[in-house]
Amino acid sequence: MKEKSFKFRIIDALLIIGSVLPIAFAIVLRVLTNPEADGIVITGANIFFTVKMPIQDMPITESQVNSWCVIVSLFFICLYLTHGISEKGGLRRQMIAEWIVEKTDDLVKDNMGDFFKSFSPFIAGVLGLSAFSSLITLVGLYPPTSDLNVVAGWALLVFILITYYKLKGGVLGYLKSFTQPFAAFTPFNIISEFATPVSMSFRHYGNILSGSVIAALVAAGLTGVSNMILGRLPGLLGEFPLFRVGIPAVLSLYFDIFSGALQAFIFAMLTMLNISSAFPMDDWLKRMDKKRAKKEKQSNKKSA
Repeated sequence: MKEKSFKFRIIDALLIIGSVLPIAFAIVLRVLTNPEADGIVITGANIFFTVKMPIQDMPITESQVNSWCVIVSLFFICLYLTHGISEKGGLRRQMIAEWIVEKTDDLVKDNMGDFFKSFSPFIAGVLGLSAFSSLITLVGLYPPTSDLNVVAGWALLVFILITYYKLKGGVLGYLKSFTQPFAAFTPFNIISEFATPVSMSFRHYGNILSGSVIAALVAAGLTGVSNMILGRLPGLLGEFPLFRVGIPAVLSLYFDIFSGALQAFIFAMLTMLNISSAFPMDDWLKRMDKKRAKKEKQSNKKSA
């Protein structure tokens, strides 16, 4: 029993280390590659290197590396939460894991219906990846959600799922939907179709980026106020950033924590609503009935 408990703790320790190491690697990489600058500088993601490609070169940026670090960290967090779970329960981590699963299942059921109940892992992944990608600013890392390319990739994946479920009602039904309610609305419906991923990506990206910019500008302004008021004092007193103590931390509660979690929730909600509303349930049921009737006829012919 003691040997089993010792192995259990060793695996726990390895899983915790595996969840922390990717973020630590990203922090070290940023310290080594981020150039020193005087004052506050607002820039995009650093480009580490560029891979030569036939059509267009592919830059490997800080946002891509941080995204993969968040994914690996979340992977080990999930392994830690599910390590040692059993039917009897008893572990606190199992209670947390069960709470996450139950809340995600309820969220998907309330917004998408029973037909899409298998979407719970996908929605949980969207929520976790988006929230943690924004929250890594708390440790000084560049948030991948501040990069339009990253968020646009998520929105493109959602757009593919929307189109896939629209086509379940039939290709003709999908094309006919562009002419509703009148044929004159076809150009507007086509624009609306492609506007969905654009609006999702820009909404998420814009809110996270604007929060980072506002926080940086406020911090710079508070530094100026501190220098203006205390600048005439001798020695270190004149250089002490008095007004930058506490106020940026309060702003961080909103821009880094609340706003990041809120945008993750909004993106997940839009994903669920857009996919479920795009699915033509009635047309799909009619197609299934026709296929079932056709199979029954074929089976009856073979048996006859």
